[in-house]
Amino acid sequence: MAVAMSRAEAGRKGGLTTKKRYGADFYQRIGRKGGKKGGLTTKQRYGPDFYRSIGRKGGSR
Repeated sequence: MAVAMSRAEAGRKGGLTTKKRYGADFYQRIGRKGGKKGGLTTKQRYGPDFYRSIGRKGGSR
């Protein structure tokens, strides 16, 4: 039987899987790009500081 998981848990699980697959540097590269390439909707919604915060985290969580 499958156990339901919250959105937060699902997001965390996806982030950890991505970190495992691509490494922490992947998140740092995203942060350096700062929404310059693609992510226009996200950039408009959250601003470029959102990408900087991702880069600073560097997949450490």
